[in-house]
Amino acid sequence: MQAGNAHYRFGKDIPATVPVFPLAGALLLPGGRMPLNIFEPRYLQMIDETIGGARLIGMIQPSLDEALRDDGEPEICAVGCLGRITSFAETGDGRYLISLQGVCRFRVAQELAVKAPFRQCRIMPFVTDLSDDPSGGEVNRLSLLRVFRAYLEANDLEADWEGVSRADNAMLVNALSMMAPYGAAEKQALLEAPDLKTRADTLIAITEMVLARENDEFGSGLQ
Repeated sequence: MQAGNAHYRFGKDIPATVPVFPLAGALLLPGGRMPLNIFEPRYLQMIDETIGGARLIGMIQPSLDEALRDDGEPEICAVGCLGRITSFAETGDGRYLISLQGVCRFRVAQELAVKAPFRQCRIMPFVTDLSDDPSGGEVNRLSLLRVFRAYLEANDLEADWEGVSRADNAMLVNALSMMAPYGAAEKQALLEAPDLKTRADTLIAITEMVLARENDEFGSGLQ
């Protein structure tokens, strides 16, 4: 896996401890790109400390059951995705605009007690994400594109179909999963899918359910 100028090939290339950024509804996947507008002081400090080091941040969702820690901060999901800071800009008004490129998923082994204002975890990386997923050739590309087109048409949206046609299966599945406007639970299901084929199948199933629900609501509204 290459992210920016860095190559990640083995588990030893991933630090054992990383800062984490809990963000509901955010989905980063290996190879995907996520722009972020950083303005909270604790996360500005996190970027300051990270940019001069490994440049890796763990994107993770707050716990889906909305459980809180004793200090009022949300508990976090068990699985997130590491992203490398590949672009960084200062806005002049105290914010940072950064872009993360997904490296690999991870499982939280332990959240650490730290003095820093931002949260940090000891992690176990999904090392298989660092190499090509052999299930990519089994992705039902035609079904994926069919439901994607149907969703766009149902919501009066457009896509760069030339770019879509050029994307390989891994890029296509992960990009569509990241841009899909679904809820936190659906995003987490896509993140935790064991392989690319399962993620594609999950995305197809979720989209078909959304389309069916929209059709039912539209039909009910005409009665």
